[in-house]
Amino acid sequence: MPLLPSLNKLFNKKLFSPSEEERLMKAIKLAEQKTSGEIRVHIESKHKLEPVKRAQDVFIALNMNQTKERNGILFYLDIHSKQFAVWGDEGIHQKVSQAFWDEISEVCITNFKKDQFIEGLEAAINLCGDKLKLHFPLQADDTNELSDEISY
Repeated sequence: MPLLPSLNKLFNKKLFSPSEEERLMKAIKLAEQKTSGEIRVHIESKHKLEPVKRAQDVFIALNMNQTKERNGILFYLDIHSKQFAVWGDEGIHQKVSQAFWDEISEVCITNFKKDQFIEGLEAAINLCGDKLKLHFPLQADDTNELSDEISY
């Protein structure tokens, strides 16, 4: 899904600041306390693949397709092309409609238009936790299967 021209502020940065990364990791931890789902954020630049295809490749490279319930979600941001994608594993695709993905993307876009990049990702990550708990509730024996760190 293409980002909008007003997003240049985010994409002129090389990386999120350490405090911004902490905010995103906290959002991931809080969302994952609601569900057995796993959430990651990946940021890179200068990739030639279309963002959805690249998100799929990164998803596999980060072993996100190895979760027990196949319920991982990746937020992929391409700095060079100023685009992003949200990709989820097959366990989620089997249980949700396109409206699920549209709503998550719209939360990002709405905030990105206001130059609220961290806030947009935080809100979308929180929404993922709320939505995933309906299909993948947190189990007593749940373990964090994937790192919550932002990858580059």
